[in-house]
Amino acid sequence: MPIGEIFLAAFIQVLFEKLASTVLLKFAHREQVHTLFKKWSGELKEIQAFLDDAEEKQIKNSGVKMWLEDLTDLAYDLDDILDEFATDALRHKLIVESQAASTSKSKLLAIIPTCCTRFNPTTLLSDFMSSNSKIDEITTQLQSIFERGSRLGLQKNIVGEFAKAWHRPPATSSLIHERCIYGRDKEKKDIIDFLLRDESNDSKVGVLPIVGMGGLGKTTLAQMVYNDEVVNKHFDLKAWVCVSDEFDTMRISKVILESITSKACEFKELNQVQVQLKQNLIGKKILIVLDDVWDKKYNDWNILKAPFNDGVSGSKIIVTTRDRDVALIMETVQNHFHLLQHLSDDDCWSVFAQHAFGNKSMDANPNLVCIGRKIVGKCKGLPLAARTLGGLLRCKNRDDEWENVLNSKIWDLNEQGSEILPALRLSYHHLPSHLKRCFAYCSILPKDYEFEEDELVFLWMAEGLLQQQNGKKRMEDLGVQYFHELQSRSFFQPSSGGESSKFVMHDLINDLAQSVAGYTCFRLEEKLKDQEQCTKLKSARHSSYMQSEFDAIKKFETFYKAENVRSLRTFLPFSLDKDESYYLTSNVPLYLLPKMKRLRVLSLNRYHIGELIPKSIGDLKHLRYLNFSYTRIRTVPESYGIDVLTMVWSSESLDGLQNEMVTEVLDILKPHKKLKELYIRGYHGTRFPIWIGDPLFSNMVCMKLQNCKNCTSLPPLGQLPSLKDLHIEGMSANGRIGTFLESTRKFKPSLV
Repeated sequence: MPIGEIFLAAFIQVLFEKLASTVLLKFAHREQVHTLFKKWSGELKEIQAFLDDAEEKQIKNSGVKMWLEDLTDLAYDLDDILDEFATDALRHKLIVESQAASTSKSKLLAIIPTCCTRFNPTTLLSDFMSSNSKIDEITTQLQSIFERGSRLGLQKNIVGEFAKAWHRPPATSSLIHERCIYGRDKEKKDIIDFLLRDESNDSKVGVLPIVGMGGLGKTTLAQMVYNDEVVNKHFDLKAWVCVSDEFDTMRISKVILESITSKACEFKELNQVQVQLKQNLIGKKILIVLDDVWDKKYNDWNILKAPFNDGVSGSKIIVTTRDRDVALIMETVQNHFHLLQHLSDDDCWSVFAQHAFGNKSMDANPNLVCIGRKIVGKCKGLPLAARTLGGLLRCKNRDDEWENVLNSKIWDLNEQGSEILPALRLSYHHLPSHLKRCFAYCSILPKDYEFEEDELVFLWMAEGLLQQQNGKKRMEDLGVQYFHELQSRSFFQPSSGGESSKFVMHDLINDLAQSVAGYTCFRLEEKLKDQEQCTKLKSARHSSYMQSEFDAIKKFETFYKAENVRSLRTFLPFSLDKDESYYLTSNVPLYLLPKMKRLRVLSLNRYHIGELIPKSIGDLKHLRYLNFSYTRIRTVPESYGIDVLTMVWSSESLDGLQNEMVTEVLDILKPHKKLKELYIRGYHGTRFPIWIGDPLFSNMVCMKLQNCKNCTSLPPLGQLPSLKDLHIEGMSANGRIGTFLESTRKFKPSLV
């Protein structure tokens, strides 16, 4: 499972930016710290030069694969150390500001742990430089990683052509390879109707993009249409071009010219080719298929289509692409593209059976039919998967061979002819590095899990996966942009459950995420043996699991046994049933979570827990996202006040505060200047503390108040300069809402 490119290219760039941070360098001003940062940065640059070559060689060289895994682990350790510097720098900054603002002992100082008020850079450095410190380990390991890379024969700054080529499926042609095509008759008819229709707009050439995820059958549908008898009679000329990842206008133009003239093109200049193409199209109605388009450059598209403007009105171009943005650039009618749907279960079975059984009678193999239908269930309507898995089983007649395919992950099917993962990895290959990290992180999501846009954006923010450029865009907006880009590329798709705001990942896309993430993301699976789970957790940094009605101690034995549990950044329970509530053993919050010293994301969502928030959780100074949604936590005892402040000090999102807890925790958060997101659900009080609108919260950008039915008073929020998004749902403020809206006139709140 190759992982080098997933995290490292973008991750190491993030480390460079942190090492050069003005805040960090100013805070840790001692020369030896500055020298240390400079040394780390230099060694990382040396190591970074190996990445291209390592990405190529890891596929066949297990030593290189292990080198990349160790480098990923080291990058996480270095990131943790830099975050500790940054967190303590923030605390120190807030203390200095508070002391400067008031000569009296403020409420802030009263609730800040004394260890923070005594804080200074020298103390921090002394702690870090103690024997066997992590800093010394990182310095040694960086040097060791570089030396190992040299011994492995890795070359610097070499872009591996093989690494690119193995992602690329064979070029397509206009010929139909399938004996029988299932489930596309209606879609074929709709597209042919479009082709036979004269355009009513200004363009003489109508463009129809066919959009869908890899393996869905876009090319097959285009082949069906291209070879239809009615279509052949309607058009004077036809041309098929497999575009692939390089949108070479010269090459595409030459292929079209050679297709319509049946002669080799000898021209060397684009102008000569396009002039000749234009002359051959005068008075002709042409159909062109551009298969597998990735290019988003509008100018390239305009140059390519210039010769077609002199053709007869009614000429058509079909484009197949995985990216909706490509479709929007190339379409001629607004929002007019064909979004290809998944096959039905019956049609998917027909595809599978055609390849798995061939001319053999299915009646003679009832067991294989039963297993085969379960295998088809894994395909989730993806014809490429059904065809490929059927082909793998064509010569296998034993039940255990079919069971093996049923129980295997897609990426474990290494037999010759398996093309599912390469086809899907092609989509991943085309992602920019910052999106690769975000997509790989999605491997923690369970299959069939429905999620909202905000949910993933908050997690990406908390995990530090969003790369802000020059501070010009809010992190929340950047996360939304990332989400939309992945959705556009068919990694996410709208849920079929009826809720328009929900999304899902196709099972095979989920498998792809697990494949590229390797062991960095761990999903607890109770069906796996303890030893196998411990092996998977050994190098993990992010963990998730499915909730059950009673989550007892036994369920979490793997976490207790894991040596690296303190390095986990994510502890996320998930539920496929949004209306259920669950019970959690008290050992988890009391004993397990405090061991996870580097947690950035912590959720106890939907657990029936009350006063189970241990004081030691306050030591989780990396924590950035806390989710107590739909729990029974109602109060935070005063003795926990100091630690709760520490716990959420670096938090950028606080999700799910309820009832009496709202007032008490928000009072604690009052001096928390970095708070950006505030979600309050199910608050039963009659009014919110008026200080929520205090300009002290200058960084607050999003506030959502949901199911707060008894509340009749809202605070004025007009003094919050950064507040952009406000969502109010299920409130009974009645006549007072007008005054409230007047105070928030600079943005448009969403009222439900």
